[in-house]
Amino acid sequence: MVEINLKDFSGIVTGGASGIGKAIVKKLLEAGADVVIGDINENEGRKTLDELNEFKDKLEFIKTDVSKKIEVENLVKKTIEKFKKIDYLVNNAGILIPRLLVDPQGKEEITEEIFDKMVNINQKGYLLCAQAVVREMIKKGKGVIVNMASESALEGSEGQSVYAATKAAIYSFTRSWAKELGKYNIRVVGVAPGILEPTALRNPEYERALAYTRGITVEELRKSYEKVSIPLRRVGKLEEVANLVCFLISDLASYITGTTINISGGKSRS
Repeated sequence: MVEINLKDFSGIVTGGASGIGKAIVKKLLEAGADVVIGDINENEGRKTLDELNEFKDKLEFIKTDVSKKIEVENLVKKTIEKFKKIDYLVNNAGILIPRLLVDPQGKEEITEEIFDKMVNINQKGYLLCAQAVVREMIKKGKGVIVNMASESALEGSEGQSVYAATKAAIYSFTRSWAKELGKYNIRVVGVAPGILEPTALRNPEYERALAYTRGITVEELRKSYEKVSIPLRRVGKLEEVANLVCFLISDLASYITGTTINISGGKSRS
């Protein structure tokens, strides 16, 4: 088996304080990379630093709201100051607020505020981070951007249309940026997970709202995950997604760009 070696790589993982992002951070560190976590949740960020204390010289946390350009620019500046260069960016920070397009009951309907919040973080945030990082990558003539998408982007998702739409935009960002940045030896790839083991996104409020949008109970929602047709007959592990991200960042994937890779156990082809 070829081991992924990232000991000469340094970069940023947004939303790296919990969930998929945290799993990616841990795997990158184990592969030898230097990592800066950019996350709005300072408590979780500090907790992650404590949990990964064995990598303290290779890990930094910078509180960042990816929807604000000035904070993203500070994240990039601090990363350069700490590790001198940026070889990769994992665009992962995102939110999911289940809502219906129209709710006859008037309880869980998409509002302009909710729409703007999800687009600002899930879509604008990716653009701002990529833009700031690419300015640095062009200087060194190399780099990798990994955009976290979702299978819902092409499959659609009941009660989650705005989230799915923002993730569909990530497919287009990935393809378009790859075409723009190839001449600078910068690769851009996407990763689209399917159903995974529980993360911070699947909290009680999320489950309550999603169950409501689908007209079922929370208990029925949880059981529905077991009924989904997944050829491998199980949900995915966060570590499996992290393994894929590390591979895509590494030189082993040096000829992969402009594509989004589905990792859903065969559940979908998106």
